[in-house]
Amino acid sequence: MPRDAIFPADRHALYDNHGYSAAIRSGDLLFVSGQVGSRSDGTPEPEFKQQLRQAFDNLGAVLQAAGCTFDDVIDVTTFHTDPETQFDDVMAAKARVFPEAPFPAWTAVGVTWLAGFDFEIKVIARLPESARAS
Repeated sequence: MPRDAIFPADRHALYDNHGYSAAIRSGDLLFVSGQVGSRSDGTPEPEFKQQLRQAFDNLGAVLQAAGCTFDDVIDVTTFHTDPETQFDDVMAAKARVFPEAPFPAWTAVGVTWLAGFDFEIKVIARLPESARAS
């Protein structure tokens, strides 16, 4: 099965700097790499809530580039450098993009390092029929 790399229109520097694709489309699934709160030059937003908002915005841009929306997301994994203090802000941001059931599966992982970032989100989405590679 072929795999097609997906990049948002305003591709940020981290993809090139670290040698990875924003997402890979394979069959009817989209595997989105971890998105962080990076500006277009790859630097982190300085404040946690801004970083969180930017991470979700970056994720939305990747989904859109693949012809998906947040409604197509079936699995979410988030990484947190300080889950105990970040949890309420993360839940509020998550509720904005996933406002009602059925919610995607979600795994939250506490980590000690995210290359200068404090939050990362990766997802798997089911591609709508119109977004599948032929």
